[in-house]
This record gives sequence, structure tokens and C-alpha cells, in this order.
Amino acid sequence: MTDSLNQEQIKIRVLFFGAAKDLVGAGAVDLSLNSPATTASAFEKVVARFPDLKRFGRSLLIAVNQEYAAADQPLRENDEMAVFPPVSGGAEPETGRRVNGETREELAQTSAGDLQDSTRDFFEITSSAIDVGAIARRVVLPECGATVTLDGYAREWTAGRRTDYLVYEAYETMAVAELARLGREAHKRFAIAHIGIVHRTGRLEIGETSVVIAVSAPHRGAAFEACEWAIRELKRTVPIWKKEVFEDGEVWVEGEGSTGTQPQKGT
Repeated sequence: MTDSLNQEQIKIRVLFFGAAKDLVGAGAVDLSLNSPATTASAFEKVVARFPDLKRFGRSLLIAVNQEYAAADQPLRENDEMAVFPPVSGGAEPETGRRVNGETREELAQTSAGDLQDSTRDFFEITSSAIDVGAIARRVVLPECGATVTLDGYAREWTAGRRTDYLVYEAYETMAVAELARLGREAHKRFAIAHIGIVHRTGRLEIGETSVVIAVSAPHRGAAFEACEWAIRELKRTVPIWKKEVFEDGEVWVEGEGSTGTQPQKGT
């Protein structure tokens, strides 16, 4: 008993997003943990406090200080841990610090040439309406022969069900960091000059733009390939969630890797 009372404790901040936030009924809570603590011990305490999270089974993901985390990652005083379902539209990303065989630190260490190529890149989250043409023009430069722009917008029908409107939510600081990581990796994979990605959050009416990806390159083939790769990876790893609102209910869209259930309103 005495040892338990004298055990050192740490305090962390736990954030919730998407359907997990709806179940918890709050976007953030403070948590005290016995030290040493890991993401696994913290998650166990979170589930004990909010047992409805068990409805997600094993599909919930964890990030620590805006990076995806493994279950055994140590936690320190004032760390920020986020708990959320798989992002909208994609399979679960790899946990830990490796992405496609490279650490995030390795991906961040671009060469001088990479830095020169990417100085005009931009990665943004906004709650305002997106001007697709203005975004595309930001990557149009004299040395480029082609610009490819993807305009993703809210569609009216999904699996035979009519959508009234969409709501997007983002873990904004982590989302911007993930978008920038995708940009760095795109430069490594494709012969492109510049890439810009802007994603909108909040309520979107049918037909309104949710995401724009603009890629410029000396030749169109590389721009097309990079644009396709970027939207696929965005949906797989960037912490942005989509809620579809129908006349008779609403549902958070989970990724392909999700095996749990989520709360739904309506029938």
C-alpha cells in the first residue's frame, strides 16, 4: 500500500476525435498515470473510464505528440495522447515511427536539392471555402510543363443513400504534419517540382470542395502519378474524419481497416 501511494505519477492530456469523441462526450480529458507509463497502460485506463469505447474493438488508433504510436511507447509528463478511429477512407496506418520502411525522422531529413524543390510547397487545413483555381495557380511556375489538380467534393449519394451534407473533423496539428510528410515523400518518389494540399473542415454542403491536391512537374506523367498517390496516402494516414448526415440519421465514415462499431443516429 505504501509503495503504491509513493509511486511517482505523471499527467497527460488525452484527445478524442470522430466517433470516439461522440462516445466519450468530450474532446479532451486529463489523465494521471503511475510512472513508468506507456500508451498501453494509458489506453487501459481510458477504456476503464469510458467503457463505451470497447464498442470499437481493436480498431482504435493512438498518437502521441502528433505521431502515430506503438502500444509500448513510453509516456512522459505533459505528453499529448490522441485516441481515434481509423481515418476516413483508408486502411490503418503502421503504428510506431516507420512509414513505408523509413522513420519519420529519415523522411524529414531532405537533401539540399529536395529543400530547393519544395520551398513553394504548402499544406493547410481550413474551415473556409476552397478556391480550386487559386490553389492550382500556386504551383504553376515557368519551369513546369504540367499541373495536375484533384478537386474532391461532397457527393450527394453514397451506397444508394442520399446525403444531406458532410462534416469533416481534423486533428489539425497532426494533420498538417502528416500532409507535409506526404509532400516530402512525394518529392522522393516522383519527378515533381511542387505539391500543395488543402483540406477543409466543418460542414460542407453537397458539391462543395473538401480537398484539393495540386502537383506541378516538368512532365505530366509524374504529376498525375504523384497526385493519385497523394490522395490515396492522405486517406490512409492523415487524421481527418468524415461524418455523413442523412435525412434519417448520420454516421462517421471509418477506414477499411476498422473492425469495430460506431454510434449511429437515426435508423
